[in-house]
Amino acid sequence: MLAVFLVCLAVGCGKADDSVSEQGVPDAQEHALITKDELKIGVLYIADPTVGSGYSYAHDLGISDMMRNLELRPEQVERAVVPDSDAAGVARAAEKFIADGCQVVIGTSFGYMQTLAALAEKHPQVYFAHSSGFLSNGRNFINYFGRIYQARYLSGIVAGLNTKTGKIGYVAAQGAENAEVTGGIDAFAIGVAAVNPSARVYVRVTHSWFDPAAEQAASEELLALGCDIMSQHCDTDAPVRLAQQRGVYAIGYNSDMSKECPRSTLTSVIWGWGAFYTYYINSLLTGTYDGENYYRGMRDGMVELTDVADFAADGTAEQVEAAKKRIMDGSCNVFDGVLETNAGTTVGTADKTLSDAEITGGIHWYYKNVEVLP
Repeated sequence: MLAVFLVCLAVGCGKADDSVSEQGVPDAQEHALITKDELKIGVLYIADPTVGSGYSYAHDLGISDMMRNLELRPEQVERAVVPDSDAAGVARAAEKFIADGCQVVIGTSFGYMQTLAALAEKHPQVYFAHSSGFLSNGRNFINYFGRIYQARYLSGIVAGLNTKTGKIGYVAAQGAENAEVTGGIDAFAIGVAAVNPSARVYVRVTHSWFDPAAEQAASEELLALGCDIMSQHCDTDAPVRLAQQRGVYAIGYNSDMSKECPRSTLTSVIWGWGAFYTYYINSLLTGTYDGENYYRGMRDGMVELTDVADFAADGTAEQVEAAKKRIMDGSCNVFDGVLETNAGTTVGTADKTLSDAEITGGIHWYYKNVEVLP
């Protein structure tokens, strides 16, 4: 699987797209793979995208951004909510999209990958894209993701500067077997350690991308442990919401969670999914689509950190801004140099940084200040 992923990433970082006009409408469609008037898109979500501020909601914000940028009509996008653990349900929903005339099918979660890979072979005339994962075929099936670890690192700085107990909680969807989640935890922990070497990051794994009850229970456990900053890689806003109820702080994820919990949200690690969706659909409309995977970061608006709250500790916003500048100019790549793990081993090499392939597919270790609860 890692070998396949490395090959995917080798072709995944394409050139910035400049084929969208100031109005967001494609400059020309004489080479279009799909005409704008005929275009129809089907999107799969693991949860209701109209509820809360989590993962599915953030993806739907991106779809809406794309629709505005490219001036699409509401009826040109179909949506379906299907658990990504239900392969048969995913297949039925995707087949319905195709039967309804959708030429593009988008799966917003890792768990859709295998099913969409098979459907792409069955329907070579349909274009499929799925978020994260490692499978693609270079033709009508690609994957897309971003350097979320950049914003995770910045949020770790916020957490490290604002904890009083030195205990920071982190609700994680998956364990060390999933490099996406583990890499995010490590980037966050590196940021914490950069400003507060004595602080610890306590992780509770739910083993599900979307499980409201488990996310609630994990948050309760971490707060009972004495964590006074909560962070997360999970779908719901349970960590932020419970933090506000208990009078402590939190780091939101996916979208700006300060709108629900203004008293607890120090900042939020957010996705700019609209950057990809606009790029992808525009490439089909202009004939510039090349089957490459998509992997971008803060420079392209794919990931971001919201403004630090006014009630954060003095100097927090300034330290975050300084660190962000280092990321943007390339002098900080987060996973730089020799990194110590919580198992007493080391990863990386002096004066070098881990590759994107290693970060996204090979991080199965935890940084030195991370403790995973049994």
